[in-house]
Formats: sequence, C-alpha cells, structure tokens
Amino acid sequence: MNMFTIEEAKLQLAELVERAMNGEPLIIAEAGKPLVKIVRCEPRATRSGVRLGFMAGEFTIPDDFNQMGAREIENMFYGKK
Repeated sequence: MNMFTIEEAKLQLAELVERAMNGEPLIIAEAGKPLVKIVRCEPRATRSGVRLGFMAGEFTIPDDFNQMGAREIENMFYGKK
C-alpha cells in the first residue's frame, strides 16, 4: 500500500482519487503515522422490482372507507347533537 503525506495528497489529489478508483488502496499519513485510508466505494445495491401492489388481492377496502368513523370524529369536535 502506498503512503503519502498530507502535502503530497493535496498536490496530487486528482491522481490519487483516480488510483483509488482503479482499486489501489492508498494511505495518507502525517509524521509517518497513517491517518486515513483511501479506497474505492462500492456502489449501493439498488432495490429490484417495484413494490406497488405487492399485496394485491390480499384484502378489500370497504366502500364507505372515507366515511368510517365520521360521526364519532364530528362528535369529538362539536360534541354530541
């Protein structure tokens, strides 16, 4: 593994990034002590497929779904009539 000082890394940043992207791990050190390791990031795994509708047919929604509990909610706001 190649080691570079912070000053060297500043001057050669673009080259060091290119080398790391090509799979070469690099170390940046200060006073001969390793500080950081530069390695290529692996791409994140993406989700495969679309999940919309994954439970289609598993349950039904009542026709009055939008009105369910309307009377109770109204009573909470306005009191019982």
